[in-house]
Amino acid sequence: MTKSRIAAVDVGNDSIKAIFGEFDNELNIPNIVARDTEDRPVIGIEELDTKDPIDGIHIRVHSPALKENNAIYRVGSLATKSDNATELDPGSSKSEEDQTLVMLFATLALDAVQEETGKLFPRSKNVIDANYTLGTGLPLREVKEGKDAGYRSKLVGSVHQVEFLVTPKYQGIKVNIKFDEVKVYPEGFAAYINLVMDNSLKIINKDLIDRRILIQDIGGLSTDIAVIKNRNVDDDKAQGFNLGVSEALEQIREEIRSKHGVELDSRRDVVEIITRKNDRNHIMVKGSRTSVHDITDRILLELAKKQYRLLRNVWAKNSQTEICYFVGGGATVLKEYIKTLNNNLDGYNIEFFEDEKESIWMMANAYYKLIMDYVKKTEKSKPASEPVKS
Repeated sequence: MTKSRIAAVDVGNDSIKAIFGEFDNELNIPNIVARDTEDRPVIGIEELDTKDPIDGIHIRVHSPALKENNAIYRVGSLATKSDNATELDPGSSKSEEDQTLVMLFATLALDAVQEETGKLFPRSKNVIDANYTLGTGLPLREVKEGKDAGYRSKLVGSVHQVEFLVTPKYQGIKVNIKFDEVKVYPEGFAAYINLVMDNSLKIINKDLIDRRILIQDIGGLSTDIAVIKNRNVDDDKAQGFNLGVSEALEQIREEIRSKHGVELDSRRDVVEIITRKNDRNHIMVKGSRTSVHDITDRILLELAKKQYRLLRNVWAKNSQTEICYFVGGGATVLKEYIKTLNNNLDGYNIEFFEDEKESIWMMANAYYKLIMDYVKKTEKSKPASEPVKS
């Protein structure tokens, strides 16, 4: 029987963050896709296999879970070079978008074809049969609407195939993906688990577990505010909102194009401009270093005010809250603006993660801890499907 490999995947609006095995592989891929043809043109085809596969993901995806089956896509960095690249739209549901599944399957297939991983799965010629035990998550709003059950049912019980087309090193390889188990967690709850437990599932923040806290997770398309008391998420008071940073990033991108004539490939380019250590909020215009502070400050401050209003409203309904943690990629983008507002206004006890990687990878780390906890509790009763850790 094929053994199952641990996968913890955060399908974030900006990018996919995934952890495999026993932390023996990590992948981070921009969440961008573009429909394509089977024979994409490549300059210097003989040099293709010297390039990084991550930069040239070109695949056909077959799955009964998809609305558009057998479609061909450029994925990640390669998709940003296309005129028809798509990113998830504000107001869309992550659980119902083909793009979410395409990115998930592509990420798992990239893990399965690696040389180290290949020893774990049966391979016949160019076909790999890969089994995974998956931990992933959805925004709190979608979980409260019951969409997690439908999302899980799309994945379990079917075979999903990824065929690598003009992809460096992996051309012609097909990966059949099956799921032995899929756990779908609410994102706010996952953030709490990551705050209080280490990778060995031991409590690391003892002073935190019995406090009343809020966790405001700002994503690309949505914001979740988890209300924690008595070591549990209060499902009734936890709230999800259709407010993320994507719309603001798109607005900044459009204004930069309109004012400076500079076309940025994706929202990720905007994020880099506003978060990088050197030359923050500057772009090159016709070879000259040019500030876009006027654009970014106005748009991001307006969004920070809306996020702060959410915090204020939820805190008012949970007046005994002791601290609010801001997490997620959106929190990294808005950190300085929210801090300034808080200092000038209510002065709530709030905290951000200074380590940007920790904040951005928080969900993937949390799913890893949760799925490992599930596996350890069940592996004795299911020895035949004991997941492979490395």
